[in-house]
Amino acid sequence: MYEQISSNKIKSVLLVMFFAAFVVAVGAVFSYVFEWGYVGTAAAFVLVVVMSFTSYWYSDRIVLSMSGARPVDKATEPDVVNLVEGVAIAAGLPVPKTYIIDDPAPNAFATGRNPEHAAIAITTGLRDKLGRYELEGVIAHEMAHVKNYDTLVQTLAAVMAGTVVLLSDWMVRSFWWGGGRRRRGGQGGGQVGALLMVVGLVMLVLAPLFASIIQMAISRKREFLADANGAFLTRNPPMLASALRKIAADKNQLRRANKATESLYIYNPLKDIRNGRGLNALFNTHPPIEERVRRLEEM
Repeated sequence: MYEQISSNKIKSVLLVMFFAAFVVAVGAVFSYVFEWGYVGTAAAFVLVVVMSFTSYWYSDRIVLSMSGARPVDKATEPDVVNLVEGVAIAAGLPVPKTYIIDDPAPNAFATGRNPEHAAIAITTGLRDKLGRYELEGVIAHEMAHVKNYDTLVQTLAAVMAGTVVLLSDWMVRSFWWGGGRRRRGGQGGGQVGALLMVVGLVMLVLAPLFASIIQMAISRKREFLADANGAFLTRNPPMLASALRKIAADKNQLRRANKATESLYIYNPLKDIRNGRGLNALFNTHPPIEERVRRLEEM
């Protein structure tokens, strides 16, 4: 457990460093092609500083807003809040804030930079379609993510992946619309500029793929560990296994989910896109549901 927490803290630092290096490199190439001097590189560096600060301190709010989550309390959702409180006490953690997402697809996620600033969000579909002990198992799974500091790594990855995708899209459009100034220069400069433009375009087009790789590099093993820790908290592995089966079998797809936030959820909300075979399976941010259920049943 403590090794996992330490590992996740290290991964958070490495994630920020990789994100910074990638954005600055793109800014440098972009500056050279468009003859911006150091302006593009400096702008990229400022973006890195701002986004790193924002991702650490405000990524939970960003993710909750992106997901359409609304806060609830005992007056509005007493059963759900009581379950969250009970599992938090069993885990020895401060009680996270509870959020509800109005969506029929059953799913849930946890977010926050540490246990003191954590939140657990569940969909109305999860609340309505699971039994009490199944719902408790899902909440325990998410509480395990909080305790292991998975939420810090996952949320940082979600916000940074989204930033990389948006940056990539903007720069690719700028290439097509504005072109590269150096390609109109002398023959030597034009050749170098054209080469760098091709390199830059390749980097930018592949940026969403890099973002997915970043999220996968965080390791699918965190889901297995959260399943095991969640089952330990409730002492009821079959109920979490039953919940996972119901979530996977549901035909609804979460409307507010996207590629940046998919890794946060207990089950991949983009299942129709990601959970195929062959190449699609390589980019799945979650381990196979059958394997997760099998391990829980063997506990």
